[in-house]
Amino acid sequence: MPVTDYYVLAIDQGTTSTRCILFDHLGRLVSVAQREHHQHYPHPGWVEHDATEIWRNVRRLVPQALAQAGADAGQVAAIGIANQRETTVLWDRRTGVPVGRAVVWQDTRTDALIEELAADGGHDRFIDRCGLPLATYFAGPRIRWLLDATPGLRARAERGEVLFGTMETWLIWNLTGGPDGGTHVTDVTNASRTMLMDIATLEWSDELLDGIGVPRAVLPEIRSSAEVYGKASAVLPGVPIAAALGDQQAALFGQTCFAPGEAKCTYGTGSFLLLNTGPEIVRSSHGLLTTVGYKIGDDAPVYALEGAIAITGSLVQWFRDNLGLINSAAEIETLALSVADNGGVFIVPAFSGLFAPHWRSEARGIIVGLTSYVTKGHLARAVLEATGWQTREVVDAMNADSGIALTTLRVDGGMTADNLLMQFVADVLDVPVVRPMALETVSLGAAYAAGLAVGYWPDLEGLRRNWHRAGQWLPRMDPDLRAAEYESWQRAVERTFGWHRIGR
Repeated sequence: MPVTDYYVLAIDQGTTSTRCILFDHLGRLVSVAQREHHQHYPHPGWVEHDATEIWRNVRRLVPQALAQAGADAGQVAAIGIANQRETTVLWDRRTGVPVGRAVVWQDTRTDALIEELAADGGHDRFIDRCGLPLATYFAGPRIRWLLDATPGLRARAERGEVLFGTMETWLIWNLTGGPDGGTHVTDVTNASRTMLMDIATLEWSDELLDGIGVPRAVLPEIRSSAEVYGKASAVLPGVPIAAALGDQQAALFGQTCFAPGEAKCTYGTGSFLLLNTGPEIVRSSHGLLTTVGYKIGDDAPVYALEGAIAITGSLVQWFRDNLGLINSAAEIETLALSVADNGGVFIVPAFSGLFAPHWRSEARGIIVGLTSYVTKGHLARAVLEATGWQTREVVDAMNADSGIALTTLRVDGGMTADNLLMQFVADVLDVPVVRPMALETVSLGAAYAAGLAVGYWPDLEGLRRNWHRAGQWLPRMDPDLRAAEYESWQRAVERTFGWHRIGR
């Protein structure tokens, strides 16, 4: 069968939905099947998913994607998985049943635990070892919280009866047999988001496990991002599962940012800017995360600096669903274009604290600058501008940490369809913003890594040749206006600090 009749399947397990996409040898999307899953909010600040529902969706979506392409399992060369990072699930090793709902990366229930851990050494207590500050964002403290909050669970975990995974681990375990011999693995990119892995050795750290309070028995084996972990026994029997990457690292890979200094930003529920720093571990002094970008087989790991912004696309959803000022997300651009500027209004969406570069879990969202002049059009523009200004904060931090000024930003994700927003990002960064032909870069990155692992694609240069520019926005904002508006934004951000009292 010619190579054109073979495909790579990407499973993109995201925060709001799961997608299964088939890609061909040119990196073109052949078919896609998608299904949303329920969001559970049992308490303020808590966000949960049903891991069993997500696995059930994968079982439904894979056959749908194949049917759309008129393909069968024999035409799938490999499976690659990209996943929402830090979302934490614990399950019974014998039955495969989760002990409760998965705790999502946006969830802030560990805020009191974070302060307890920070009391001995501050929020940077473990940063030299794992590259991460103490924050509610990461998976390790969530494991500790779940073990402490559920009677008897810690004892079961210490006996090896309970397994932990982020979502790629959960899916790989189920795909390879689940209770009947499922493979319990994670990749270095996801492991680097737990606060439990030594960023230099790429192994679980006894110092971190003891300090945070997580038993080693629950943890999966750490593997590279692109290698054959095993063959599927469910859904696509016999097809190798050959890649796993956290979604943002998958987007870095899908954007072919393979050289140090190349950066991408994915605009979705939250937004995530990653800068390839090559084999060098760059320690941030400006509020960024040091993380693993990817590791291909036995090659040396590639590291990255990351700026994580919690609320961007979800701010548009809030504007639509909670305020009812638009009927669809796409309408916000039209409403924002009904006015010439923001009317002096700034919205800082610290709904669950602020991530990079501030890391203020007690911050809460505000709207400032309201006057009787302000209309819903001004508010719509302020919603979009919030994403631009948060991007600017992260880029400034990245430039300071890396010593290399960003010259171009590659972008992807659903929000890049908003031309006004992309122009604003170019304006506030004062650099070109470039969007590729393939918008599904998270899925594409997982597919690329899996294809490399099984020889479907020969090398990184072959993947670079698949990248093509679809759109570009050049900066055109007056420098004095840019400086004045950024100063106003920074004053607005400062007013979010100290609002929520931890543990109240």
